[in-house]
Amino acid sequence: MSLKCGIVGLPNVGKSTLFNCLSNSKAQAANFPFCTIEPNVGIITVPDERLNVLAEIDHPEKIVPTTVEIVDIAGLVKGASKGEGLGNKFLGNIRECDAIIEVLRCFEDDNITHVDGSVDPIRDKEVIDLELQMKDLETIEARYAKTEKIAKVGGDKKAKDSFEVIKAYKEILEQGKNAREVSFDNKDLQLAAKELSLLTAKPILYVCNVDEDGFKNGSTHIDRVKEMAEKEHAETLVIAAKTEEDIAELETYEEKLMFLEELGLKESGVNRLIKAAYKMLNLETFLTTGPKETRAWTFHKGYKAPQCAGVIHSDFEKGFIRAEVIKYQDYITLKSEAACREAGKISIEGKEYLVQDGDIMHFRFNV
Repeated sequence: MSLKCGIVGLPNVGKSTLFNCLSNSKAQAANFPFCTIEPNVGIITVPDERLNVLAEIDHPEKIVPTTVEIVDIAGLVKGASKGEGLGNKFLGNIRECDAIIEVLRCFEDDNITHVDGSVDPIRDKEVIDLELQMKDLETIEARYAKTEKIAKVGGDKKAKDSFEVIKAYKEILEQGKNAREVSFDNKDLQLAAKELSLLTAKPILYVCNVDEDGFKNGSTHIDRVKEMAEKEHAETLVIAAKTEEDIAELETYEEKLMFLEELGLKESGVNRLIKAAYKMLNLETFLTTGPKETRAWTFHKGYKAPQCAGVIHSDFEKGFIRAEVIKYQDYITLKSEAACREAGKISIEGKEYLVQDGDIMHFRFNV
């Protein structure tokens, strides 16, 4: 399951520094705009403590965590929707992503220039909003007349659904709002909305990039971002990217743990960000475990057993017979599949079973 989160923001807000921490790659982080010209792509491991617990029980030959793809996209400037700077590349790269992580600069540093001369995360956010909204409006207007004509003249239900969605999006975008503020209950309308792939319809996570003092003591910049995000029903995360860079450079797990304890943290900001991105994409994890392998598998929340079987292999879904399910807590309490079976803790589920996060699955199939 290939899913992407795009890291976006104005130049010099800490995007590439954060990306480097996430992926342990070496995207160039420099004090000038457009140092990231092509999007840097990192395959990021999703932290899941349950894998280590299961591995202690089963002693598998290998442990395989699940992953999500993170894309570091070139910094945007005013006029991007009209091709200014690297605008067309920037907007095209966002369109390919499933969700957006927007980094907002919430720290003061005279040594790092701001493209607009001063630090104001809400102004920065509004610059990005405006550029994305203008591009989305351009997309909508290009389709409006043609879709309206087909919807009114013929009996094409798909065209009627598309036009209903286009009208709703046009109205909200012309108000200077983001397309994600519109929701559709009808599944056909949801599909029509998805096919438009509007930039401002994508789910978003706001990341306040702060210095160490801001992380410990907070700031008015952070308060303003949180207030804005709450109105949008979006999530906010506070991260000190420079501190995360220091943590990433430590060699041993023990050193990293000690550093985090000094900061009063249980886990790094990077881990919190990856988990938040995973949640934003509406993803959950089922598990398989045994002497050969303990593994996490990504699925969309709401998947039924055959769909999750298909995550492993399409043949599993085609020939699905049943799923044997053990709840994670039962497995770690009883310590083995055999003990779970003896205690009656393995449930036999059919095609309508809604898989839950943390379920330990074994699929029976025939092709």
